[in-house]
Amino acid sequence: MATTIAIDLGGTNIRAARINNGIIERKTAADCNANGTKQEIIDQLFVLVGRLINPQVESIGIGVPSVVDHDKGIVYDVQHIPSWDIVPLKELMENRFHIRTEIDNDVNCYVLGEKYFGAGRPYCSLVGITLGTGVGAGILIDNRVCRGVNTGAGEIGCLPYLDANYEQYCSSQWMKRRSIDAETLSRRAATGDAEALKLWAEFGCHLGKLMQAILFTYDPEAIIIGGGIAGGATYFKASMLASMADNFPYAKELEHIQIHFSTLKDSNLLGASLL
Repeated sequence: MATTIAIDLGGTNIRAARINNGIIERKTAADCNANGTKQEIIDQLFVLVGRLINPQVESIGIGVPSVVDHDKGIVYDVQHIPSWDIVPLKELMENRFHIRTEIDNDVNCYVLGEKYFGAGRPYCSLVGITLGTGVGAGILIDNRVCRGVNTGAGEIGCLPYLDANYEQYCSSQWMKRRSIDAETLSRRAATGDAEALKLWAEFGCHLGKLMQAILFTYDPEAIIIGGGIAGGATYFKASMLASMADNFPYAKELEHIQIHFSTLKDSNLLGASLL
């Protein structure tokens, strides 16, 4: 059975786990020193791996919120970590630990986790999206991750929409402009607050148009929605589905598409363990 160390690098937190055949044996985490130097953040990764490594570890998989030269393991322009403009992360990790290391975009790790451990298991072609401070998307077609040359494929949130792009309307950025956050909005909606319910419905309408863009572009078997905002699905799902069907020309796609909200804990780490 293969034992892997998986890392989920974010601008706020770095999480790591030792995973044996899909079972998390141990987890550790640290606040990311996002404004630190390149080496200071690399050292944080070294410390976390050092806590987890043992003789059984055969590989290291790392998900990063950025574009990656997947073959060479070079990371470029990591979101929310300014010093990480060009980092040969694969080389650095392998020189330090002498263990094979693979690097990928974090949402590609998410969709792999969902495919092999979560709601994506029945499907060969699926799109996983994460709704948080932005909109991330991972694409899996015929059981293969569609990465593009720089793992940049699937940046659906950056597509133009209304006066901006989908990310401005389908993430916490939309809520921030209304001086509210998803947790507060859900709490208010749970009490029947009419304004909160209306805001969630409006958010769902925008998200439905993002779903249309996914159908037009990839026509997957399933779309799996995760991220912090997905916790409010109770309040936006109905308007999302209505908006998704509104003026969509291909009834067969709507008939067959499966929409799931992720319930898998640690999907990014589990996906990174498969790299």
